[in-house]
Amino acid sequence: MTSLTQRSSGLVQRRTEAIRSAAADKERDSDGEEDEARRGEEEEEEKGDSKETRLTLMEEVLLLGLKDREGYTSFWNDCISSGLRGCMLVELALRGRLQLEACGVRRKSLLSRKVICKSDAPTGDVLLDEALKHIKETQPPETVQSWIELLSGETWNPLKLHYQLRNVRERLAKNLVEKGVLTTEKQNFLLFDMTTHPLTNNNIKQRLVKKVQESVLEKWVNDPNRMDKRVLALILLAHSSDVLENAFAPLQDDQYDLGMKRVHTLLELEPEKESAKPNANELMWAVVAAFTK
Repeated sequence: MTSLTQRSSGLVQRRTEAIRSAAADKERDSDGEEDEARRGEEEEEEKGDSKETRLTLMEEVLLLGLKDREGYTSFWNDCISSGLRGCMLVELALRGRLQLEACGVRRKSLLSRKVICKSDAPTGDVLLDEALKHIKETQPPETVQSWIELLSGETWNPLKLHYQLRNVRERLAKNLVEKGVLTTEKQNFLLFDMTTHPLTNNNIKQRLVKKVQESVLEKWVNDPNRMDKRVLALILLAHSSDVLENAFAPLQDDQYDLGMKRVHTLLELEPEKESAKPNANELMWAVVAAFTK
């Protein structure tokens, strides 16, 4: 009887140890999966940029708009301000921080759906984190169109003026100075002095221009759903900011015509239709819809 009891006790003990061991293995596997997911996210963010300076969409659009020697954007460009705010929303969406609310049974249009904070984890970029904080704390949520206007300060409501992100171009230029892309100078314009940011690292600008050119020439895939989302967003937002032309200026006439023809193919896409396709980024297409409506 005693022997039977001991065997039973030993069996229970072994079962308990087996359960604990399985639980520990499961926990280790879970931790491993999380670590792998984090590594995958980091690798995705650094993909193709391991030996390059990584720029945000806002910085890329500003860099395309800046005159290399003068170090400022065209005085006649009145689109870049709102374009940069659109870039912020798309950048946050690509980083998994923002998304559109569910479209619901009635299939609400992109421009009528609200922007929802998916994650408030810091991005490491002051401008992005500032915009993310505004969006997270705003109740009820606003639409993409409203956020572009609010972040640009284009509102008649004095109670919403605090949403405006100030000195965005100057702050982005300072980011590019810190990354070794631009430098800082003072220029005299007859009646006033102005801080300018001439190009100091031409390689980074050339890589950016080449990336835009190749996406509609040598690497053209004739299907926006197969294009890299970040490159597609860059082309569409650079056009909305009226700086895309600068990337095609150095091309020969035949390449220029072909490149612009393919850009117009992208611009003629219907955001509602494209956003419904698998793996599409709805918020990006909502921003495109806001600029093309």
